[in-house]
Amino acid sequence: MLKSELLEIIANPENSGVEFKRDDLRPEQLAKEVVALLNFQGGKLLLGVEDDGAISGIQRPDLETWVMDSVFGRYVRPLALPFYEEIALDDGKRVAVISLTQGTAKPYVVRNNNREEIYLRVGSTSRLATREQQARLFESGGMLHAETLPVSGSTLDDLDQARLGDYLVNIAGDLMAPQSASDWERRLTGLGFMVARPDAPPACTIAGLALFGRSPRRCLRYAGVRWMSFAGDAKDYRAQDDTVLDGPLVALWEGRPGAGRNIVAEGLIERLIDRMRPFISEEGDKINEGLRRESSYRYPLDAVREALLNALVHRDWTRSIEVEVVNYADRLEVTSPGALQNSMTIEKMLAGQRSPRNPIIMEIMRDYGYVDARGMGVRRKIVPLTREYAGKEAEFDLTDDYLRVVIPARRDK
Repeated sequence: MLKSELLEIIANPENSGVEFKRDDLRPEQLAKEVVALLNFQGGKLLLGVEDDGAISGIQRPDLETWVMDSVFGRYVRPLALPFYEEIALDDGKRVAVISLTQGTAKPYVVRNNNREEIYLRVGSTSRLATREQQARLFESGGMLHAETLPVSGSTLDDLDQARLGDYLVNIAGDLMAPQSASDWERRLTGLGFMVARPDAPPACTIAGLALFGRSPRRCLRYAGVRWMSFAGDAKDYRAQDDTVLDGPLVALWEGRPGAGRNIVAEGLIERLIDRMRPFISEEGDKINEGLRRESSYRYPLDAVREALLNALVHRDWTRSIEVEVVNYADRLEVTSPGALQNSMTIEKMLAGQRSPRNPIIMEIMRDYGYVDARGMGVRRKIVPLTREYAGKEAEFDLTDDYLRVVIPARRDK
């Protein structure tokens, strides 16, 4: 880092990615700041700078050894390797800069006195993570898959046994569906659709309800999809349509593989697209051979379907809000709760990298052909189809709370 860059950072207040500290603090105090940055988006720790930005300079001898061995080596878990440098100023004072990238093995903890504490950056301060924040960190680090958590109050009766029977026999290859409640519970527990409990009957998991639940929102109130349509380019009080759709992700099929299979009861994706169709299509002037007017769509349907599937399959179940789909006069917005997994970025996603948040849901949807086996729908469908159809680029808006895909409407002919 150049001296001018350091002085520019110091001239601005502390923020979510910059922390000022004297170097006479205890090692566990510095570890707290390190862990908070690793669990957030990374950042820089400046040692030898007061909270108000005054430069006091390094006082501790062998500071680098103390930082690497005493702080990172003893208190920060799992192992993280920072970039350490010292910058000399014109008055002879020196400032140490510890640069941290976003951690890839979350959650990072401060291990001290036989305790492990998890910290996060909240503005310019580091705070103990709440229970909900801890769950998101464990999930983003791959140590927890929220889809496997039990849903309180749910039982075998909350699952659609017809859809499950079709999956077990025609997809999973079972000779026949289970014949008793205990057999069902045992088989579904093995698949991750239910969880055994020592003092009560098995409960459905989030994955089980989302995939095969009769009415998932009865027990899991933020399942389903919030759908809205507006005539203008912003939300207002007079919506063309506004509803919350409930239902299992998987449709009910009849017939055996290789002999022709047809949908006899729609899944959530089919219900949603049917509900959307009148608001995203226009009746044309031409009449087809069946004496019906052909409809044209304002968006490329394959791109829309891919965006909807991604939002539902990869959503963050630690966030208690629904997937939201909103149609405007000039665009369609699909918002999925939660940020991208761990170190995944929009750039990596567009390049074709894959990091499924909900592997059980992903695999079942892939078994039914909803999801591309290559897992590159954004790169192969959303981006090129939108560009060709609308003459504009699809947009991707990522925050700590959601990923939003914006598909612009078709250009005027």
